[in-house]
Amino acid sequence: MKDRDYTIVFRLIHWAIAICMLLMLITIFLRLNWMNKNHVSQIIQTYISTIGVSLTQDQSITLAKAIREPMWEWHIKIGYILTALFSIRFLLPLIGSCKFSNPFQKLLSAKEKFQFSVYIVFYACIVITLTTGLLIEHGPKSITDTAEDIHVLSIYYLITYLILHLGGVIMAELTNQQGIISKMVSGKRNTVN
Repeated sequence: MKDRDYTIVFRLIHWAIAICMLLMLITIFLRLNWMNKNHVSQIIQTYISTIGVSLTQDQSITLAKAIREPMWEWHIKIGYILTALFSIRFLLPLIGSCKFSNPFQKLLSAKEKFQFSVYIVFYACIVITLTTGLLIEHGPKSITDTAEDIHVLSIYYLITYLILHLGGVIMAELTNQQGIISKMVSGKRNTVN
């Protein structure tokens, strides 16, 4: 595999996207688990029963949604940041920076073709996720449910991609591309001999 140069622009975009995706996963995890509307509603119901107040299930779910709303606002704001970062990422090759690798080059190994193909699939999935997120927020109400159904599926490819990416980086670091992690952080390859 050809040794790649990771410019400061490439590294900044890469790490900004990585941090945003991690924050998105945290908001999704919280929404599906600890901040789940039914879970929070049950906590509310349990507490208010001890002080002699009563709420209907619908009222406590409405209150639970209000409690978690500020956390979910972060999901939306980070989505806008990701949209901007990916827009920049897709525009950079037009000015000669951060070019995409073509998986259909004849001289590539099977491993390189797989690796570059995974990136293409990942970018396509990201475009779908960001587009559906924008449609949920700004699109016509008639397509909100469909957009949301598609958007929710993004958790599956995102986790799959992260596992493949981290596994590939670790494998590369331990085999033929020692120093790839340090190069992605500092721009310089540090190898242990």
